[in-house]
Amino acid sequence: MDKFRFRKAPAFFILCLMLMMSVGIGTVFAGGDSEKSEGNLVYGYVTPGPDTWYKKDVDGFVYAAGLAGIKVIVLNSDYDVEKEIANIDSLITQGVDGMCVFTFNESGANIAAKKCADAGIPLVVTDNVGEVLKQSNDIVACVDFDWKAMGTDWGEYIAAEYPGENIAMVTGIFEHVPVQMYRSTFESKVKELGKNKIVAIRDGKYNPSVAVDQAQNLVESGLVFSLRFVGDEDMAAAVIRMLNSRNILNNPIKVISQNGSPVGIPLIKDGSLKYSIASSPGWEGMISFLALDAYIKGVNTTLNQQIMLPITPVNMDTIDDKTKVVPWDADPVWLTLTHEFFPEYDGLY
Repeated sequence: MDKFRFRKAPAFFILCLMLMMSVGIGTVFAGGDSEKSEGNLVYGYVTPGPDTWYKKDVDGFVYAAGLAGIKVIVLNSDYDVEKEIANIDSLITQGVDGMCVFTFNESGANIAAKKCADAGIPLVVTDNVGEVLKQSNDIVACVDFDWKAMGTDWGEYIAAEYPGENIAMVTGIFEHVPVQMYRSTFESKVKELGKNKIVAIRDGKYNPSVAVDQAQNLVESGLVFSLRFVGDEDMAAAVIRMLNSRNILNNPIKVISQNGSPVGIPLIKDGSLKYSIASSPGWEGMISFLALDAYIKGVNTTLNQQIMLPITPVNMDTIDDKTKVVPWDADPVWLTLTHEFFPEYDGLY
């Protein structure tokens, strides 16, 4: 995978960040004194549920909005399809100037695209792997990580490090498009390389308690496996605690995951988590905001953009390098990386 390149951020960017962090980040920001905020711009964000990943994505969006002096209305769908549609309708009724939708199912993004197109509201979709771009309704952008590349990377890593070992998977929500994407490449790569076999796939619902139940059922299933893939590090941490408490015979416990999160990094360092891939939802949320804001302010009026953020394997060589394992919480390195990878957004934050 491509390595991050580091470029020093201008000092005023860092100063802006420190000022924002000193006052805190809330769910809604009032407009500031900037030229565009005088028009009382309001953006809406529909988030799919209470999972940590989603919360941090919202935080990144709201953080960037605060730097730009834009008000944000955040609505949570709690993994409920009808509530998600109602939230989209509510933001349209409230007359938001732009919208970001992070949905847990493909149809939600398509519904949002149609409704926003009909209402004339610019839309950014997060973590849809570009699926909504296949539809007829124009949107501003899909903002994503390369989930297919992740699946390929996991398959290659396991084949190299654990040849001959069977794998049991506890994924995120089966309906979530990124889960479908990384499964498609992970499963095909494992089969192609022929070094391992996937013996079970379970839906962990992005819920640590559900993931633990699934992992316990797999232990009691009689299936033979020694390696566990768990679809995010919150779930992986809970599964590791359960396995340690039960003193499972396959020692050491071998779990791989993805995130590079504050939960996962200590587990990598102590050896409990063997491998992960870094992808910061906080920085993703910031870029989602900037893509929307750039369109609305006429900085970049291109439609149907596919914006991909970098990903990096998490190992002992990269784990303390913030330019590779990007922090989930607001950090000066976000400004450095945004300037490096997305210089077209300079001046918006």
